[in-house]
Amino acid sequence: MASGGKHIIPFNVYIKVLLALLALTVVTVLVAQVHFGAFNTVIAMLIASIKAGLVLAIFMHLKYDDKLYVVWFGSAVFFLVVLWLFCWTDFYTRVFQGPIL
Repeated sequence: MASGGKHIIPFNVYIKVLLALLALTVVTVLVAQVHFGAFNTVIAMLIASIKAGLVLAIFMHLKYDDKLYVVWFGSAVFFLVVLWLFCWTDFYTRVFQGPIL
């Protein structure tokens, strides 16, 4: 809350988030046993992002705090992705030379 007031989250919300995180962990383990080719990493990152979003929203209280914190977090993630894309494009546009010796 922007006014500095306290918010009280019911205990059953924490239990539900815990169960969701445990279920997503089981899904992660099960998906790791199946061969999806190049999509293994994409699927694992998607599940991890959902889990991180739950932790950020509930346990770190982003859902209940001032929305400016969400903007700050979103901008940090945006610039992280931009920097990662720059590194990725630099890496994949280089010509492989092979070993010198």
